[in-house]
Amino acid sequence: MSGARPVLALLAALCLWAGGAVAQSSGLTRLTDRDDLFGWEAVGRVDIGRTGFCTGVLIAPDQVLTAAHCVFDRAGRPVSADTIRFRAGLRDGEVIAEAGVAGYVAAEGYDPRGGMSAANIRSDAALLRLATPVNSAVAAPFAIHDRPCDGAQVSVVSYGRDRDSAPSWQRRCNMLWRAEGIMAFDCDVIFGSSGAPVLAAHGVRPRILSLVSGGSGAEGERRAYGMDLADLVTRLKHDLRAATAGQATANPGFKRARAGENRRGTGAKFARP
Repeated sequence: MSGARPVLALLAALCLWAGGAVAQSSGLTRLTDRDDLFGWEAVGRVDIGRTGFCTGVLIAPDQVLTAAHCVFDRAGRPVSADTIRFRAGLRDGEVIAEAGVAGYVAAEGYDPRGGMSAANIRSDAALLRLATPVNSAVAAPFAIHDRPCDGAQVSVVSYGRDRDSAPSWQRRCNMLWRAEGIMAFDCDVIFGSSGAPVLAAHGVRPRILSLVSGGSGAEGERRAYGMDLADLVTRLKHDLRAATAGQATANPGFKRARAGENRRGTGAKFARP
């Protein structure tokens, strides 16, 4: 779209924050009661260590999609899988379901030391395998939207700083542009929103169009950035199957972690500009 290429060229200089960078504003609905949460149970908080968290979403009973930068520490090392816990539908201490993580993969091409570059935003996704599947009757996984439409109206459900005890739903925001594997939205995101699903209408239930990778508040305008997701998720599922089968790879973009590995990890550390 017009103006997309200059924005991509300057993306790393836009004061991006992996997990959002703009303050909470009007238009967010706090999903406090069980009835409010109906249909959104598959969105949950991904707790990493004692202090870090991101947002994640079930795409299968035992698979949670989140941002890749959430599973690396400040030094760029993959965190130990046994420090990660997914808490579906968490609200004020109550959960719909929760489970530990047996292992995960980050997208090929994601560089945990590469900062918030355009290349990293395109690859900023990770797939967690839960140690215990979540019953689909309790929290129905979301499907991936395979036909993004420029200018689409979208919604976002996320956790965030100062709103981490319950999910917030932004019913309506917009895709501003889509180019070279990156999408921009005017959605309200903040630290902790990393990995939140950006959902677009599809029949009777929305599908996941993208994930929140980062955002900016340049010139007072809210901006959130995400990636084209359909092909990326297909590759992540393939890599997760390979990891489960114990098939190691020399590809440095393929990150695998299982319970007990890399205990030096200190939890999710949001990337800084």
